[in-house]
Order: sequence, then C-alpha cells, then structure tokens
Amino acid sequence: MIKLEEFLPYRLSVLANQVSQGIARTYSERFGLSITEWRVIAILGRFENIPAAAVAERSAMDKVAISRAVRRLLDAGFIRRRDGLEDRRAKPLALTRSGRALYEAIAPAAQDYEARLASVLTPSERRSLNRILDKLLAASRQ
Repeated sequence: MIKLEEFLPYRLSVLANQVSQGIARTYSERFGLSITEWRVIAILGRFENIPAAAVAERSAMDKVAISRAVRRLLDAGFIRRRDGLEDRRAKPLALTRSGRALYEAIAPAAQDYEARLASVLTPSERRSLNRILDKLLAASRQ
C-alpha cells in the first residue's frame, strides 16, 4: 500500500497545485487570467518570440490547454504571432504592448507571493531546495 503522505510524486503534485492556486488568486481576481494564460504570459515575458510548442514544453503543460490559452490571449490582444524567421510554420509568439503591461503589472505580485512562500526557508535551505529540484527534474526527464 502506498502511504500518500510520504509518496514523493503525490506530495510534489499537491504542493504544486496549492502553490498554483495560491498565486492564481492574485492574477485571476485582479486580471481575469487562468493559470494556463498566466503561464503563457510569464513564459513570453521571459522568452519572447518562441512558438506555442516551445511554450508548452517550457510550461510542462498539456499542448491543448496551451493552445486554448494562446487563442484566448491572441483574441484579447495580449500576444501576437510573428512570421517565423527560418521556418514560416513555426510562427513565434510575442507579447503585445498591452501584454507586456499586463506582465509587468502581475510580475511584482508573483514575486511577492514567492517571497512569502520562501520566507519559511533559510538561505541555505533555499539553495538546497533549488539543487534538489534540479536533480528531481533531471531524473524525471530520464
């Protein structure tokens, strides 16, 4: 029998869901965005001019969910498709001026949430956690 309270995949999933829901309250209530829409905005805020497939890969979310979020953000005018420089089928995505303003309005609130969450850790624990997460992420990809 699996003891869920000690089962690492379960615990990581619960933590990820709780963190996502906690931060989602910030951008859902104030900006009307879903978790998936915010992730698209956040990824494009960091890595502009990447195709939707790369957004899905970086988010580790379902491609269909990302595709729907991209469509809603395109329709809302927060992102735009650009012609691919090398592969015209790739159609990189980029934030529009209003999308960049939205990103810049939400990012400080997201960073505040992260700071509150991480405040229970010492600097040494934070470094250890980052190393552990890197190791687990690498192992999960094998």
